[in-house]
Amino acid sequence: MKKVFLSFCFLLSTYAFSANLHYSLIKKESGKEGSTLLIVGGIHGDEPGGYFAPMLLARYYKIESGNLWIVPNLNFDSIVKNSRGINGDMNRKFAKIETKDKDFDTVAEVKKLILNPKVDLTLNLHDGQGFYRDRQIDKNFNPKAWGQATIIDQQQISNAKYGNLAEIAKKVNQETNVDLIEDVHEFNVKNTNTKSQDKAMQQSLTYFSITNNKPAFAIETSKNITQLSHKVFYQLKTIEKFMNVMNIKYSRSFELSEENIKKLLNDDGMLEIPPTKITLDLATLKTYIKFFPMSKDKLVYNSNNPLVAVIKDKDEYKIMNGNILVSTLKPDFIEFEHSLNDIGLIIDGKKTTAKIGSLISAKNSFQIDPINGYRINIIGYSKPGVVSEGGIRVEPKDFIKSYAIDKDETTYMVQFYKDKKFCGMVNIKFEDEKKSKK
Repeated sequence: MKKVFLSFCFLLSTYAFSANLHYSLIKKESGKEGSTLLIVGGIHGDEPGGYFAPMLLARYYKIESGNLWIVPNLNFDSIVKNSRGINGDMNRKFAKIETKDKDFDTVAEVKKLILNPKVDLTLNLHDGQGFYRDRQIDKNFNPKAWGQATIIDQQQISNAKYGNLAEIAKKVNQETNVDLIEDVHEFNVKNTNTKSQDKAMQQSLTYFSITNNKPAFAIETSKNITQLSHKVFYQLKTIEKFMNVMNIKYSRSFELSEENIKKLLNDDGMLEIPPTKITLDLATLKTYIKFFPMSKDKLVYNSNNPLVAVIKDKDEYKIMNGNILVSTLKPDFIEFEHSLNDIGLIIDGKKTTAKIGSLISAKNSFQIDPINGYRINIIGYSKPGVVSEGGIRVEPKDFIKSYAIDKDETTYMVQFYKDKKFCGMVNIKFEDEKKSKK
């Protein structure tokens, strides 16, 4: 019998619920000799262009020569709260930081990562105000602006691979500025001359790297650009130019365009809760779900999106994709039992099997095989006098749509119990007739 459930091809993020979310380090290594580029995103939690771009790198890029190391969510707690820094500005803690500072461990760890002998160059991703220009034009276009700029701390680093900072930044900008969405979005090189002119930048991640003879740049897309897809497009375009400079060969599963970026950003990814054997498609999930079965034990979850976090908020759980609230779960705390792993069912007249926790697609109907000793509860379907809803052929018309867990009201939970203990569930997704006819 053929199994029809959707499985995870890779899991980029695994978090146990705690007061502090830890960043992810995703290493995409080709196994071939070559340079290593380190991408750091999310040092400021209110600059989404700086963390959604590396999220897409992690999910959709393949490295064919050289290496790409990605930290998409360095200041994760600040990201989910859309705050520059809930413990202060993390990018001002690289010269000096107190051991009691809540950011101490994160800063120490990323310093060690930057100084790894394998890392040849680091990019720190940001969104900045305005549009940098080397002369005053108006309040948005001027030398004090940070947006649409490649930031360097000095002209060059002597005796360092990729140490010709100004030359590299100029070359990257020239190539990034081809086919801009709007002409005013052009990138320019901003040299902060940090050692002599900018005390604030002397505390930054890039200057820490520079003072340790390790090349680093900051990439700043503009906060004045309101469309997230535009900023992410420019971030990815610039990162690709740096990979070209470093001779890092890559491929991606999409054509790089603002339109395609917008589509990819609408896919929040999958969420798997292994202990409860539950899998959710976040891209289609309703914004609020009541009576969601959960254990009172520590919440452990996986996602193929490294920006996904599940945060407890009073008596509810918030599912976040970066700074975006995806859904809120109202938990139904219940005791769990883990003896059930697979089920038999009939999908559109064909007999098959599926694992507990699966997301299963159907066109016209499904029927769950009865299981001796277990009760089957199809949420949103009710037949008077029936205790367990196994062995019943169910069609889309049989459901109360408000019980669906997705926005299109096509996906329903099927829950399994042994006595009063919850054994997991599968989600049945009916093909949307309106979309299938288009």
